[in-house]
Amino acid sequence: MNREDTFTPSDRWIFIGFLALVAWVPLPLGSNRAWAWSLMEIWIYLLATLWLLLFIFDKVRLTGSFTKATPVLVLLALWLLWVFLQTVSLPATLVEFLSPQAHAVYATSPDAPLSWFPLSVDVYATRQGLLKSIAYVLVFCLALLLLHSHHRLKLCAGVLVLSGVFQSAYGGLMTLSGMEYGFFIEKTTSLGYASGTFTNRNHLAGYLEMCLATGIGIMIASLDHSHTYNSLRQAILRWLKLLISRKARLRLYLVIMVIALVLTHSRMGNTAFFASLLVAGSIGLLLSRHATRGMVILIVSLILIDILIVGTWFGIEQVAERIEHTTLATEGRDEVYEYVLHQFDDYTLTGSGLGTFYAVFPNYRQNDVAGFYTHAHNDYLEFAAETGIIGIGILGLVVVTSLIMALLAQHRRRDPLMRGLSFAAIMGITSILIHSTVDFNLQIPANAFTFMLLLAFAWLAIGMKNRHRQ
Repeated sequence: MNREDTFTPSDRWIFIGFLALVAWVPLPLGSNRAWAWSLMEIWIYLLATLWLLLFIFDKVRLTGSFTKATPVLVLLALWLLWVFLQTVSLPATLVEFLSPQAHAVYATSPDAPLSWFPLSVDVYATRQGLLKSIAYVLVFCLALLLLHSHHRLKLCAGVLVLSGVFQSAYGGLMTLSGMEYGFFIEKTTSLGYASGTFTNRNHLAGYLEMCLATGIGIMIASLDHSHTYNSLRQAILRWLKLLISRKARLRLYLVIMVIALVLTHSRMGNTAFFASLLVAGSIGLLLSRHATRGMVILIVSLILIDILIVGTWFGIEQVAERIEHTTLATEGRDEVYEYVLHQFDDYTLTGSGLGTFYAVFPNYRQNDVAGFYTHAHNDYLEFAAETGIIGIGILGLVVVTSLIMALLAQHRRRDPLMRGLSFAAIMGITSILIHSTVDFNLQIPANAFTFMLLLAFAWLAIGMKNRHRQ
């Protein structure tokens, strides 16, 4: 056991299982198939049950980070309770008061009971969404409970970065070689673009945004500015050591992921990454009392080198051209958003039920929207339409409180790893929040799983003890 582990090694195998899960979840098509997300849920439930058994027998205990995260845990519990209430049959008069449209749907159905209706118009879909939500909340809890040392934090972040590197290398190889295969099956969508083992290139872009944020956070944590050079020989030796160090490998990993992100040709994916890097970098320099020249150099190099050199070689000009030629006339999503807002008007308070968008939206779309929409291509609108003001309000508080904790950690913490972790949380969360305005990354299990991990990073960054106190 690493000397930083002050806990008993009883949860060691649970931790290993958690790392394996982090690596596995994106592989089977982003876990965006019933069998894949069911396996993910069972895996998470099993890890949580094993940890709970160890807790009952006094083999493990609650961490300081978990205790400090009580406010957000309460919010997450309220979210689960709200989704559960959407599936429960309530008196018809109460449903008519809370959701007149849901009452109208059931009142006109010959198979519905006459006096008791649920708020969800598709209880099966909402129960499926509830099972996913429970799994995501447990991921958040397991991260706070299992990542109780610097060593474990670095291992988890490293697995996430390596997963992003694999997706990047695989997606780039498939694109550049013309061998269009996803997860053991030939691709039928996103042909000519990097999509890794995901079915949609935009969802690979979303995943890479979070992996890149984590990698940049680790790089910031590893910056060392204590060296002064008294001679040219010492400086040369230092740089030679750097070239064969973990920092150099990590920088190479970041370059590989940026290449793959550009190869996805995802307009908002690339925009969200660079915008979030600028936002997080600016915040880091403004709030951190320990910002150094090395941090400035790192952020500037990421922007300049990756855009000007890597991007030029691998087609960022094509991404820029796609963004330049994107207008409301060429995009059909604005009509979809308009009709989703009409759906929200009918289910304002309680929503139509988590996971019911695919069933409800056809009642609102018009002939100018072709094809079948499983998701709204806007996470904010979809969550609002499905869970109402109550649900979107709870989720908003979860994200905002987590971002506040990351900002506080960036300002208060002296520990380099905690500052790097808070930077990763700020950048990754911000990137997905930007990307979610035009896509549905948070409806993809692998990306929602990773997003919950980033939220946990924010609370770990503020709640974990410094290395010398562990």
